[in-house]
Amino acid sequence: MPKILDLAVTPDGVNLISVFSEREIRILNLVTNAERVISEEHPITSLSISGDSEFFIVNLNSQEIHMWDVAGKFEKALRYIGHDQHKYVIRSCFGGLNSRFIASGSEDEKVYIWNQRSPQPIEILSGHNMTVNCVSWNPRRPQMLASASDDQTIRIWAPSGSKRTPPPCAAR
Repeated sequence: MPKILDLAVTPDGVNLISVFSEREIRILNLVTNAERVISEEHPITSLSISGDSEFFIVNLNSQEIHMWDVAGKFEKALRYIGHDQHKYVIRSCFGGLNSRFIASGSEDEKVYIWNQRSPQPIEILSGHNMTVNCVSWNPRRPQMLASASDDQTIRIWAPSGSKRTPPPCAAR
């Protein structure tokens, strides 16, 4: 029996997406019971679904993030590179204005941000002292995101020119 490593239901409640046995993604349509399987070449460490239920991303230990569409229109994944991920679980997410950005932590102590249309990061944020394990966009303030690190801190990030930019905060 394969081990389920991660799973999520699309926000519209139609699809269940799961990561099976390190390299396999299964998409089960909960309305029709149709199932689709996607195979990756490298082990998958985490999964995240876009707020519009159209896309999902998987982090791979090959130092790539792959974006797939839920409906199966992509023959190949869109690939995002630049962050470090060798041995830890790093979680990425969709967010920003109209959820058209991807953010990820990294083993090199930084936060990486990509526009969905570009494989190269558009922003790299420094401030942590150890691996950044996960990130989360603020759904009400799309220019703001939080990151959590093995350095036992949570940092809040926002553009320097924005009103009420909160300072980084430590959570222990």
